[in-house]
Amino acid sequence: MTTAQEFKLSGVALPRDAAAMLGEICEHFVEHAEVQRSADLALLTSKVGTAEIRVRDKTLMIELSCPSEKALQMSRTMLAEHLFYFAGSDPLQLTWSDPAALAVLPNIHEVTVVSAKDVTPHMRRVKFACADVTPFIGGDMHVRLLVPPKGRAPVWPGLRADGRVAWPEGEDELLVRVYTIRFVDVEKRELWIDFLQHPTPGIKTPGADFARDAEPVQQVALLGPGGGHLPAAKSILLAGDESALPAIARIAEEVPAGTRLQAIIEVADEMEEQLLFSAGSLDVRWLHRRYYADGAKDILLEEAKQAIAATEGDVFVWFACEKEDVRAMRTFLKARRHDRKNMYVAWYWEREAE
Repeated sequence: MTTAQEFKLSGVALPRDAAAMLGEICEHFVEHAEVQRSADLALLTSKVGTAEIRVRDKTLMIELSCPSEKALQMSRTMLAEHLFYFAGSDPLQLTWSDPAALAVLPNIHEVTVVSAKDVTPHMRRVKFACADVTPFIGGDMHVRLLVPPKGRAPVWPGLRADGRVAWPEGEDELLVRVYTIRFVDVEKRELWIDFLQHPTPGIKTPGADFARDAEPVQQVALLGPGGGHLPAAKSILLAGDESALPAIARIAEEVPAGTRLQAIIEVADEMEEQLLFSAGSLDVRWLHRRYYADGAKDILLEEAKQAIAATEGDVFVWFACEKEDVRAMRTFLKARRHDRKNMYVAWYWEREAE
């Protein structure tokens, strides 16, 4: 009998407020891992390994354990990126027992644009050719899209010594945005991503602009996948706005026969509706903001709450939209003592950041 090898790494983070940052970590990663929290300790467990993070003398002591070297490096990078994000403008020191090598990231996939077309007036689909689509089949659905400046050969990121991504700077600076892989075409070795085209003039939308102007053979890269897994449940309630529509559509298409699906989707109007297909039984209800009464708000949130309250038995709740609505939904589900393992509640955009 053999024992699977474990790859381990220790780290020390010195933030402005260690206890507050531990709380941020737990709040965020609860959608991506099983989180066990005590006063000064958090244990994060996922399919890629475990992270034990403890507050000690105003520092965060980190212990990572993963089944492979690749998973270990990816876990370090993911945690490091989030720690510096949570720190914001506050100083943060992060060191590791084995500093990261400045190498090309292990989960970068170079792809080229095949085609781009409008699916609805405000949703544009870009198809990418990918030499190996295997990592994108099943499992996680989210990727970071990396777009190099036009007219320049791409320079892809490596790693800093603290585990963060070493992004190219200056003339080689990349456009980086997070998207959902809408569909994996195994036979053609293609990946589809749907880009929401923001209807409000004056809003900066570099990701949408890329999709609008994308041309065949244009070279970009995808970093991932990671996050946004396919729910494994007999009954699923899907609720979200158009930012979540690509994920909702993919989940509906990939669930096995016999799955019961209820979807509540908020879009601008009937022109933004899409045909959804599923091997399961699918009931879809569309909400149109165009016809809301003046001053109406939280319509999607309240409709989703009512649907959850009307459900019988175990149901997986999948809810994604604006940040404050997501926080309100988490509070609602917590008050109902909904099983944490039976939900995915994540914010896809933030109203103040529009």
